[in-house]
Amino acid sequence: MESFSSESYPYAVARNAVYARKGMVATSQPLASQAGLEILKKGGNAIDAAIATAACLTVVEPTSNGIGGDAFALVWTKGRLHGLNANGRSPRNISIDQLKKAGMEEIPAYGWAPVTVPGAPSAWAELSGQFGKLPLKDVLQPAITYAREGYPLSPTLARFWNNGYQKYRKELTGDMFKHWFKTFAPNGRAPRVGELWSSPDHARTLEEIADTQAESFYRGDLAEKIAAFSEEHGGYLSKADLADHQAEWTEPIKVNYRGYDVWEIPPSGQGIVALEALNILKGFEFPEKESAETYHKQMEAIKLAFADAHEHVTELTHMKVKPAKLLSEAYAAKRRSLITDRAIQPEAGEPSSSGTVYLAAADGEGNMVSFIQSNYMGFGSGLVVPGTGIALQNRGHNFSMDPKHVNALEGGKKSYHTIIPGFLSKGNQPVGPFGVMGGFMQPQGHVQVAMNTIDFGLNPQAALDAPRWQWMGDKIVEVEHRFPHHIAQELQAKGHQIRYQLEPNSFGRGQAIWRDAESGVLAGGTESRTDGTVSSW
Repeated sequence: MESFSSESYPYAVARNAVYARKGMVATSQPLASQAGLEILKKGGNAIDAAIATAACLTVVEPTSNGIGGDAFALVWTKGRLHGLNANGRSPRNISIDQLKKAGMEEIPAYGWAPVTVPGAPSAWAELSGQFGKLPLKDVLQPAITYAREGYPLSPTLARFWNNGYQKYRKELTGDMFKHWFKTFAPNGRAPRVGELWSSPDHARTLEEIADTQAESFYRGDLAEKIAAFSEEHGGYLSKADLADHQAEWTEPIKVNYRGYDVWEIPPSGQGIVALEALNILKGFEFPEKESAETYHKQMEAIKLAFADAHEHVTELTHMKVKPAKLLSEAYAAKRRSLITDRAIQPEAGEPSSSGTVYLAAADGEGNMVSFIQSNYMGFGSGLVVPGTGIALQNRGHNFSMDPKHVNALEGGKKSYHTIIPGFLSKGNQPVGPFGVMGGFMQPQGHVQVAMNTIDFGLNPQAALDAPRWQWMGDKIVEVEHRFPHHIAQELQAKGHQIRYQLEPNSFGRGQAIWRDAESGVLAGGTESRTDGTVSSW
């Protein structure tokens, strides 16, 4: 671990990286991390631990994800990296014309219009079937127990839960939303810190998913309940949409950054934003981390990469400009040439023809998993399927209502997707999984954590703790309250509109586990901006 051995960071909170050998799980919720570790100690591998943790997070952090969301994974096993895309499609019978006839000029955040097929249960079943060691029923048992018996809310969780409740009680009107309030505000309010919350419906659903390898969710009793709820309220999701869904194994995409391969899931995910930005940035030298010049170039590269993604990225089969073009050396050089000493207003280029939860898991056998799942925008669509505890996602909110746009809403299509797992390797050996959840902060967080690790030699905890920034649009960049003031002033002088943001969770929540190639020792970091925990063995 010599490359990542920095003991401290001048602006970091006082936390150290965690070191272990037999296994490690890093996530934003202590109960979920411990559930993954429990599965490792029962003979499961890192894949089993990741599934157990992910399922548990739907119970112990429902403010960010749920059974009705999507999931993606990067899995290092058997000497190579595998990508899993469990992104659900839009309903077959939805269209821009339909929504406009219903009086919608943009896709709403709540209700049935933004609901897409949930992919998370298919991800658990597919990972378990391909690479797991234990039966899925054993792996999901910790989540089932927490859902049935309940657990006390942690402080950060309670705050986000109340924020969601306050928003939903204003926004959600109509009979279709009553099940959300029954499930998540059973006493007419959000549960409080230390208060027990349980969901027996959620427990029964998890048991049915475990018993049927998720078949019930897509082609059985659970699918019937989801489709019936949709039909009752004039929704677009049907039994056929659910039955058509299948998690897909995919070849991850990468760029080489200073001798390290940085990996992401290919579009429709936005991981390509992080890769394009790194490809641009590798043409510069960064002698020191804490300089206005370093931050300026990072911000400019991110802006250029986002502009390209918003113009070109959607489901891979619908993309006119393929990832290889956006990640080519020639295109990186072309975009790099646009970076001067002044902040720019980014525009998309044309390459020539030429609310989410993230977890990292590793075991003593060398298996490593980077896993992410989300309902989007907190609790999602505001719809909970009666009697199931299934909170449906609102991922379709990211579609465009412009029929000429590459990411235009169509039936049976995958939208531009924000959630992205990351992975780092070097010389055909895994370094490890990393990720930073949080909407459009995610690729920006990936770039910052990767550079903190590779360029500046920070250990995983220090790489996560370092103050973050987030480009918000135009020339506006938000920075954390711990961000150095003198550097903020220098960035202002370069034309950036710097805004200090006091809310720490505006800058994402990350996890990372690095593995030493010689000893197999694991070094883990977790998010200091929330209730993050590394459970290790």
